Amino acid sequence: MPPSPSPPGEVPRPAVLRTELLLVLALSLGASAVSSVISFVGALTRPGGLSDQAAQLNSSQAPGRPWLDLAWQLFGIATALVPVALVAHLLTREGAGGLRRLGFDRRRPGFDLGLGAAVAAAIGACGIGLYLAAQASGFNLTVEPESLPEVWWKYPVLVLSAVQNAVLEEVIVVGYVLRRLHQLGWGPWGAVAASAVLRGSYHLYQGIGGFVGNLAMGLIFGLLYRRWGRVGPLVVAHALIDIVAFIGYALLAGKVDWLPTP
Repeated sequence: MPPSPSPPGEVPRPAVLRTELLLVLALSLGASAVSSVISFVGALTRPGGLSDQAAQLNSSQAPGRPWLDLAWQLFGIATALVPVALVAHLLTREGAGGLRRLGFDRRRPGFDLGLGAAVAAAIGACGIGLYLAAQASGFNLTVEPESLPEVWWKYPVLVLSAVQNAVLEEVIVVGYVLRRLHQLGWGPWGAVAASAVLRGSYHLYQGIGGFVGNLAMGLIFGLLYRRWGRVGPLVVAHALIDIVAFIGYALLAGKVDWLPTP
């Protein structure tokens, strides 16, 4: 006879938690990490240096058919957030209060926005410098943050994509993963390190610089979450960083000498 499920409000047994964690990651950023490693191996074994190759984000899904392209863009953004809904459901069943338990709610908007903007300014500036140095040194692919057609929905979709990235990554890789690892008996430093390695791994498709930069970002975000107990500021920071990267590239690519383009 299969074991009965845990009663509502009771933390599941460790074996159940481990299985749940692996399944959530397999449906989201864990699968992205495996895909990114395969992509990086492919880039390393391809003729030419890493800096001569491009990593594309936010590209057209139906070239020459803007309305169909828009439908695919919105579909991709919506389905990417399904794992977040799954985490909310699992935390609600646990009796933890859903995403509110991770600090993803509207209780402290000023706190989240203010600290998020400050973190974005600090990390964003360092991130740009690290990317340019890594790309110039041949350790990184040339990242093309967007290659969407010049249509009316281009910038709204880029903003939505940035917000989707932020919500997915911070809710799962910081809030959910750290909570589950704590429940499984991991120490705080080990859990933060594991979360950071996961973040770096699914950015490895960008090259060594993408891995190292996001590993460092993951360590900082993990420590900030432990201090604040909220992913809200981290979602704001991540969204702002990506919005600036996506829209900044759309406006500046080919117009300034310091920004690498494919």
